[in-house]
Amino acid sequence: MKVLHVDINHPLIIEQFSELGFQNDEDYSSTKEQIEAKIGDYNGLIIRSRFTIDAQFLDKAKKLKFIGRLGAGLENIDTKHAKSLGIFLAAAPEGNRNAVGEHALGMLLSLFNKLNTADKEVRSGKWDREGNRGIELEGKVVGIIGYGNMGKAFAKKLQGFDVEEVICYDIKGGVEDDNARQVGIMEFQNRADVISLHVPQTELTIGMVNAEFLEKFNKPIWIINTARGKCIITTDLVNALKSGKVLGAGLDVLEYEKASFENMFTDDNLPEAFQYLINSDQVILSPHVAGWTVESKIKLAQTVVDKVKAKFLE
Repeated sequence: MKVLHVDINHPLIIEQFSELGFQNDEDYSSTKEQIEAKIGDYNGLIIRSRFTIDAQFLDKAKKLKFIGRLGAGLENIDTKHAKSLGIFLAAAPEGNRNAVGEHALGMLLSLFNKLNTADKEVRSGKWDREGNRGIELEGKVVGIIGYGNMGKAFAKKLQGFDVEEVICYDIKGGVEDDNARQVGIMEFQNRADVISLHVPQTELTIGMVNAEFLEKFNKPIWIINTARGKCIITTDLVNALKSGKVLGAGLDVLEYEKASFENMFTDDNLPEAFQYLINSDQVILSPHVAGWTVESKIKLAQTVVDKVKAKFLE
């Protein structure tokens, strides 16, 4: 098995592939076109998000047996075409689900307790206890949209906080477990105090959190998004923050991210809505790092190795 690695990952993936008898070639700098020109020589491809694997690329990959993506989703791969060619696809949501669950909880607690604002004020010499009075998670209804690996990890973290209930909404039925009860969208929007997004990026989820969606909630809500930035229409979120429909937002991902997730803007002309976010005390931002821990780097690599090994060697 001859494998091409186009993104730098934890070295264990190369070490363990070598132990399995695989040949590992590394190319972290060539363009997509240059990679495409030689992909026909390889049986395996390891990638994160450096470029899109489209039908044209896949048609050049005549010998390709598997693609391992060290991340939760496969949205940068034409999965339908890959499967039609018999290519095995190995994503690794199991590898960073715990990290995402912890990050989502951290964002929520920081918002509730105004930790970012308080920290900045104390550093500047301001001591405002009343202005930084927080609220408690106890007694709140937490709603999770998308109850797969990430949603389940977040729900697990909420145990012990004495929330009133954790509810989940998912297009698939029968996903609930001991940590969350699955409900329909009407009950979800009627009861949730907090919503946390844990969905993949698909045609159904792009722009799903928009003005119409937000307006249907029965009470003001808090939003956490550690999923994909394009699931939220930023201008609609900003309007909801201004009106008080949304009380606060923790955003690890943004609508403006490039497909590679490595950058946002190529110039200094920041969108007006983003300008509002970065100046708002109601918002906490992080650079798509919810699943980006020391431990998850190891787990992601190990998950892909295990899936490839199970598919081809066991």
